[in-house]
Amino acid sequence: MTLVVEQPQLGVEMETKKFSEDLTELKLDGGFTVPESNAFGQTFRDYNADSERKESVEEFYRKNHLYQSVDFVRKMREEYGKLNRTEMSIWESCELLNEFVDESDPDLDEPQIEHLLQTAEAIRKDYPDEDWLHLTGLIHDLGKVLLHPSFGALPQWAVVGDTYPVGCAFDKSIVHHKYFEGNPDYYNPEFNTKNGIYSEGCGLNNVMMSWGHDDYMYLVAKENKTTLPSAGLFIIRYHSFYPLHRSGAYTHLMNEEDVENLKWLQIFNKYDLYSKSKVRVDVEKVKPYYLSLIEKYFPAKLKW
Repeated sequence: MTLVVEQPQLGVEMETKKFSEDLTELKLDGGFTVPESNAFGQTFRDYNADSERKESVEEFYRKNHLYQSVDFVRKMREEYGKLNRTEMSIWESCELLNEFVDESDPDLDEPQIEHLLQTAEAIRKDYPDEDWLHLTGLIHDLGKVLLHPSFGALPQWAVVGDTYPVGCAFDKSIVHHKYFEGNPDYYNPEFNTKNGIYSEGCGLNNVMMSWGHDDYMYLVAKENKTTLPSAGLFIIRYHSFYPLHRSGAYTHLMNEEDVENLKWLQIFNKYDLYSKSKVRVDVEKVKPYYLSLIEKYFPAKLKW
């Protein structure tokens, strides 16, 4: 396999205009092939397509943009950062997700474990030596256990969907941006400027993101002392941050480490997004391999 990453030089000061959704173009010889359509026969991430889920997806984002505020995020991070809900293994959490379908996703209507394994196996085929990336593909969505009654049965708008910073202006590239006009932070002069409560180059680690499964799984992995590299944690925390890695928004908040980790996130995103197809994975066949990776990078039981 030959990997060619075509990418311009990026500094911390880079602006959106230097960035586009084809910033990183992957060329894989004999590797993963991008399908032409999603599970519904539509273009991927087309929120205007007349699919059977269009109205429900838009209603999801209306609620998401209305309620995801600085106060809400602070409350959620404080409550769920305690990790006092339960103790279970990584694989147990994978099985728990079988009960849910992501209402924010216009591309997928299958149980989550199917998508997790599709993502992981596609990455494994093209990057056989990067086992941390295989495992990251498997676990990146495990924060969606927040939907389960054991975790408070949070509404989907507080768990899934594209993520974005709170505490600064909501960028126009965010899906269904118009619904932010009902958010209390939209008119707050402390929060509605380009930098808001942050400073340029402060680093994404110092930026509050809208609350959901990304940030929760990041907290779970970090506090349970995972040995995944920083790029793995970055992917987990920001894989739904489409305004950044698709549109180039909020790059002024990044530091040098973010710039380096973003390269891996852009590689990962291809598999995360485009593996949402009807290709089925034999769970029992691949399970032993992923159990070995879990043992390598995580404790047997995690606090959630």
